[in-house]
Amino acid sequence: MAASYPPTTSAIPAYKTAFLQSCLSANVLTFGTYTLKSGRQSPYFFNAGSFHASTLLSAISTAYAHTIISFLSSHPSIPKPDILFGPAYKGIPLACSTLLELFRLDPQTWSSVSYSFNRKEVKDHGEGGGIVGASLKGKNVLVLDDVITAGTAMRETIKLVAKEGGKVVGFVVALDRVEKMPGPREEEEGVDNGEPRMSAMGQIRREFGVQTASIVTLDDLIAVLRGMGDEGDIERLEEYRRRYVASD
Repeated sequence: MAASYPPTTSAIPAYKTAFLQSCLSANVLTFGTYTLKSGRQSPYFFNAGSFHASTLLSAISTAYAHTIISFLSSHPSIPKPDILFGPAYKGIPLACSTLLELFRLDPQTWSSVSYSFNRKEVKDHGEGGGIVGASLKGKNVLVLDDVITAGTAMRETIKLVAKEGGKVVGFVVALDRVEKMPGPREEEEGVDNGEPRMSAMGQIRREFGVQTASIVTLDDLIAVLRGMGDEGDIERLEEYRRRYVASD
Protein backbone atom coordinates (compact mmCIF):
# COMPACT_ATOMS: atom_id res chain seq x y z
CA MET A 1 0.00 0.00 0.00
CA ALA A 2 1.32 3.42 -0.92
CA ALA A 3 2.24 5.74 1.95
CA SER A 4 -0.08 8.64 2.68
CA TYR A 5 1.56 12.05 2.93
CA PRO A 6 0.15 15.41 4.09
CA PRO A 7 -0.91 17.47 1.05
CA THR A 8 -0.89 20.87 2.72
CA THR A 9 0.32 22.64 5.84
CA SER A 10 -3.22 22.86 7.27
CA ALA A 11 -2.73 19.77 9.45
CA ILE A 12 0.70 20.86 10.67
CA PRO A 13 0.82 22.70 14.02
CA ALA A 14 1.81 26.35 13.75
CA TYR A 15 5.02 25.87 15.76
CA LYS A 16 6.25 23.29 13.24
CA THR A 17 5.56 25.55 10.28
CA ALA A 18 7.24 28.49 12.02
CA PHE A 19 10.26 26.32 12.82
CA LEU A 20 10.65 25.14 9.23
CA GLN A 21 10.24 28.66 7.89
CA SER A 22 13.00 29.83 10.25
CA CYS A 23 15.23 26.99 9.06
CA LEU A 24 14.65 27.84 5.42
CA SER A 25 15.06 31.61 5.75
CA ALA A 26 18.34 31.25 7.68
CA ASN A 27 19.75 28.47 5.45
CA VAL A 28 19.84 26.07 8.37
CA LEU A 29 18.03 23.75 6.00
CA THR A 30 19.53 23.79 2.50
CA PHE A 31 19.04 21.94 -0.77
CA GLY A 32 21.57 20.48 -3.18
CA THR A 33 23.58 17.26 -3.12
CA TYR A 34 25.08 16.18 0.18
CA THR A 35 26.93 13.00 1.10
CA LEU A 36 25.70 11.57 4.42
CA LYS A 37 27.67 9.37 6.83
CA SER A 38 25.81 6.43 5.30
CA GLY A 39 27.21 7.34 1.88
CA ARG A 40 23.79 8.28 0.52
CA GLN A 41 23.43 11.33 -1.66
CA SER A 42 20.82 13.47 0.07
CA PRO A 43 19.01 16.36 -1.66
CA TYR A 44 18.80 18.30 1.61
CA PHE A 45 20.91 19.04 4.66
CA PHE A 46 20.00 20.23 8.15
CA ASN A 47 22.68 21.89 10.29
CA ALA A 48 21.56 22.64 13.85
CA GLY A 49 24.94 24.26 14.46
CA SER A 50 23.67 27.21 12.42
CA PHE A 51 21.20 28.15 15.17
CA HIS A 52 23.77 30.50 16.68
CA ALA A 53 21.86 33.79 16.51
CA SER A 54 19.50 34.74 19.32
CA THR A 55 16.42 34.79 17.08
CA LEU A 56 17.18 31.34 15.68
CA LEU A 57 18.01 29.87 19.08
CA SER A 58 14.68 31.20 20.30
CA ALA A 59 12.91 29.60 17.32
CA ILE A 60 14.39 26.16 17.86
CA SER A 61 13.99 26.16 21.65
CA THR A 62 10.34 27.20 21.28
CA ALA A 63 9.77 24.37 18.81
CA TYR A 64 11.51 21.84 21.07
CA ALA A 65 9.48 22.99 24.07
CA HIS A 66 6.14 22.62 22.29
CA THR A 67 7.22 19.24 20.91
CA ILE A 68 8.17 18.01 24.39
CA ILE A 69 4.87 19.18 25.90
CA SER A 70 2.92 17.42 23.13
CA PHE A 71 5.12 14.31 23.38
CA LEU A 72 4.64 13.89 27.13
CA SER A 73 0.92 14.64 26.87
CA SER A 74 0.43 11.94 24.22
CA HIS A 75 2.53 9.39 26.17
CA PRO A 76 1.20 9.55 29.75
CA SER A 77 3.16 6.42 30.69
CA ILE A 78 6.43 8.35 30.31
CA PRO A 79 7.46 9.77 33.70
CA LYS A 80 8.12 13.48 33.95
CA PRO A 81 11.80 14.03 33.19
CA ASP A 82 14.11 15.22 35.94
CA ILE A 83 16.85 16.13 33.46
CA LEU A 84 17.05 17.47 29.92
CA PHE A 85 20.26 15.99 28.55
CA GLY A 86 22.14 17.44 25.59
CA PRO A 87 24.83 15.16 24.12
CA ALA A 88 28.04 17.01 23.26
CA TYR A 89 28.33 19.11 21.30
CA LYS A 90 25.25 20.23 19.38
CA GLY A 91 22.86 18.96 22.03
CA ILE A 92 24.31 21.25 24.73
CA PRO A 93 22.72 24.59 23.72
CA LEU A 94 19.54 22.76 22.71
CA ALA A 95 19.00 21.33 26.21
CA CYS A 96 19.84 24.58 27.99
CA SER A 97 17.71 26.91 25.87
CA THR A 98 14.79 24.47 25.70
CA LEU A 99 14.65 24.14 29.48
CA LEU A 100 14.46 27.93 29.77
CA GLU A 101 11.58 28.00 27.26
CA LEU A 102 9.73 25.20 29.05
CA PHE A 103 10.03 27.12 32.31
CA ARG A 104 8.73 30.25 30.60
CA LEU A 105 5.71 28.35 29.25
CA ASP A 106 4.94 26.41 32.45
CA PRO A 107 7.04 27.39 35.47
CA GLN A 108 5.05 25.23 37.89
CA THR A 109 5.84 22.04 35.96
CA TRP A 110 9.42 22.74 34.92
CA SER A 111 10.91 24.69 37.85
CA SER A 112 12.35 21.52 39.39
CA VAL A 113 13.88 20.17 36.17
CA SER A 114 17.62 20.52 35.47
CA TYR A 115 19.93 20.10 32.50
CA SER A 116 23.10 18.11 31.96
CA PHE A 117 25.55 17.35 29.19
CA ASN A 118 28.59 15.17 28.73
CA ARG A 119 32.20 15.98 28.09
CA LYS A 120 33.84 14.35 25.08
CA GLU A 121 36.88 13.76 27.28
CA VAL A 122 36.52 12.93 30.96
CA LYS A 123 38.00 15.65 33.18
CA ASP A 124 40.63 14.34 35.63
CA HIS A 125 41.04 17.52 37.70
CA GLY A 126 38.80 19.98 39.53
CA GLU A 127 35.33 18.48 39.95
CA GLY A 128 36.34 15.75 37.49
CA GLY A 129 34.01 13.35 35.73
CA GLY A 130 32.32 13.26 32.36
CA ILE A 131 29.05 15.04 33.18
CA VAL A 132 28.46 18.78 33.49
CA GLY A 133 25.30 20.01 35.21
CA ALA A 134 22.96 17.95 37.35
CA SER A 135 23.86 14.40 38.34
CA LEU A 136 22.04 11.71 36.37
CA LYS A 137 22.00 9.20 39.23
CA GLY A 138 18.48 7.98 39.92
CA LYS A 139 16.99 10.47 37.45
CA ASN A 140 14.59 10.19 34.51
CA VAL A 141 16.40 11.69 31.54
CA LEU A 142 14.93 13.18 28.36
CA VAL A 143 17.55 13.48 25.61
CA LEU A 144 17.58 16.28 23.03
CA ASP A 145 19.61 16.03 19.83
CA ASP A 146 19.53 17.50 16.35
CA VAL A 147 19.23 14.78 13.69
CA ILE A 148 19.48 11.01 14.00
CA THR A 149 20.73 9.10 10.96
CA ALA A 150 22.21 5.77 12.05
CA GLY A 151 21.22 5.71 15.73
CA THR A 152 24.82 5.27 16.90
CA ALA A 153 24.75 8.43 19.02
CA MET A 154 21.43 7.37 20.57
CA ARG A 155 22.86 4.02 21.67
CA GLU A 156 25.95 5.68 23.09
CA THR A 157 23.81 8.15 25.04
CA ILE A 158 21.61 5.39 26.50
CA LYS A 159 24.74 3.55 27.69
CA LEU A 160 26.29 6.74 29.07
CA VAL A 161 23.16 7.69 31.03
CA ALA A 162 22.83 4.14 32.40
CA LYS A 163 26.49 4.16 33.46
CA GLU A 164 25.81 7.36 35.41
CA GLY A 165 22.83 5.73 37.14
CA GLY A 166 20.07 7.42 35.18
CA LYS A 167 17.35 6.19 32.86
CA VAL A 168 16.55 7.55 29.40
CA VAL A 169 12.76 7.98 29.17
CA GLY A 170 12.67 9.52 25.70
CA PHE A 171 14.50 11.11 22.79
CA VAL A 172 13.44 14.32 21.05
CA VAL A 173 15.21 15.41 17.86
CA ALA A 174 14.75 18.40 15.59
CA LEU A 175 14.40 16.49 12.33
CA ASP A 176 13.39 12.88 11.74
CA ARG A 177 14.51 11.94 8.23
CA VAL A 178 12.14 8.90 8.38
CA GLU A 179 14.50 6.95 6.15
CA LYS A 180 15.49 3.33 6.47
CA MET A 181 18.80 2.22 7.88
CA PRO A 182 21.49 1.24 5.36
CA GLY A 183 21.66 -2.45 4.53
CA PRO A 184 24.88 -4.51 4.45
CA ARG A 185 25.35 -4.11 0.70
CA GLU A 186 24.76 -0.38 0.88
CA GLU A 187 27.35 -0.02 3.65
CA GLU A 188 29.91 -2.06 1.70
CA GLU A 189 29.18 -1.14 -1.92
CA GLY A 190 26.96 1.92 -1.71
CA VAL A 191 24.05 0.06 -3.32
CA ASP A 192 20.59 -0.14 -1.75
CA ASN A 193 18.90 -3.48 -2.45
CA GLY A 194 15.43 -2.00 -2.11
CA GLU A 195 14.46 -4.15 0.87
CA PRO A 196 12.24 -2.55 3.55
CA ARG A 197 14.03 -1.65 6.78
CA MET A 198 13.25 0.35 9.88
CA SER A 199 14.51 3.85 10.59
CA ALA A 200 17.11 4.53 13.27
CA MET A 201 14.38 5.99 15.49
CA GLY A 202 12.23 2.91 14.94
CA GLN A 203 15.07 0.58 15.85
CA ILE A 204 15.75 2.49 19.07
CA ARG A 205 12.08 2.22 20.03
CA ARG A 206 12.08 -1.53 19.37
CA GLU A 207 15.51 -2.31 20.83
CA PHE A 208 15.34 -0.25 24.02
CA GLY A 209 11.63 0.43 24.46
CA VAL A 210 12.35 4.17 24.53
CA GLN A 211 9.80 6.49 22.93
CA THR A 212 10.98 9.11 20.44
CA ALA A 213 9.65 12.33 18.95
CA SER A 214 10.76 15.00 16.52
CA ILE A 215 9.89 18.62 15.91
CA VAL A 216 9.41 17.88 12.21
CA THR A 217 9.82 15.05 9.71
CA LEU A 218 10.69 14.93 6.04
CA ASP A 219 6.95 14.66 5.37
CA ASP A 220 6.38 17.98 7.19
CA LEU A 221 9.16 19.62 5.18
CA ILE A 222 7.66 18.52 1.86
CA ALA A 223 4.20 19.72 2.93
CA VAL A 224 5.51 23.17 3.86
CA LEU A 225 7.57 23.47 0.67
CA ARG A 226 4.52 22.79 -1.47
CA GLY A 227 3.27 26.20 -0.47
CA MET A 228 6.52 28.13 -0.76
CA GLY A 229 9.34 26.07 -2.27
CA ASP A 230 10.94 25.30 -5.61
CA GLU A 231 9.21 22.51 -7.56
CA GLY A 232 12.56 20.97 -8.43
CA ASP A 233 13.53 20.70 -4.76
CA ILE A 234 10.16 19.15 -3.95
CA GLU A 235 10.52 16.55 -6.71
CA ARG A 236 14.00 15.57 -5.50
CA LEU A 237 12.79 15.28 -1.91
CA GLU A 238 9.83 13.13 -2.94
CA GLU A 239 12.08 10.85 -5.01
CA TYR A 240 14.48 10.48 -2.07
CA ARG A 241 11.56 9.67 0.22
CA ARG A 242 10.23 7.03 -2.17
CA ARG A 243 13.64 5.43 -2.43
CA TYR A 244 14.57 5.35 1.24
CA VAL A 245 11.28 5.50 3.18
CA ALA A 246 11.45 3.47 6.41
CA SER A 247 9.14 0.51 7.04
CA ASP A 248 8.10 1.84 10.46
